[in-house]
Amino acid sequence: MFDDLFFFVMTAKLEYLIKLHLKSISLSMKYFYLLILISFCSCNLNQERVCNDFKNGSFKSVINIDGIEYTSVFKRNDSIQVETFNNEIDSSYVRWINDCEVVFTTINPKNLLQKKPVLVKILRTFKNSYDFEYSYVGETTKQKGNATILE
Repeated sequence: MFDDLFFFVMTAKLEYLIKLHLKSISLSMKYFYLLILISFCSCNLNQERVCNDFKNGSFKSVINIDGIEYTSVFKRNDSIQVETFNNEIDSSYVRWINDCEVVFTTINPKNLLQKKPVLVKILRTFKNSYDFEYSYVGETTKQKGNATILE
């Protein structure tokens, strides 16, 4: 009960102070504040992802795990991705779930870990690159990285 009363009193005081402050501001300042508010509200904070631009082509991927940077180069088309990592070439089947999520399944897995499909979700797209997160299908541990189009 005391907490509700305290909250009510503090809210009333804050409302009074805001009204008092608004009365003391000139009309031009009110328009300035309104313009700032409209500008802020009209910003597109949720940037649209354009994932189709990254379904085919040659890319360089960089991920950082525990402070160590790993780089790979890969070429992808609608059905296959061929990746070079640490001078080893690996191929995977490509299955797009939607425009921004894809599952890779290693064609010739060499161990149990490579048998697990990898889910990649494109988080943000830019002109020549995209940020992504990936995990083994069904697992909650995710890593993040960036891929850049190679010319």
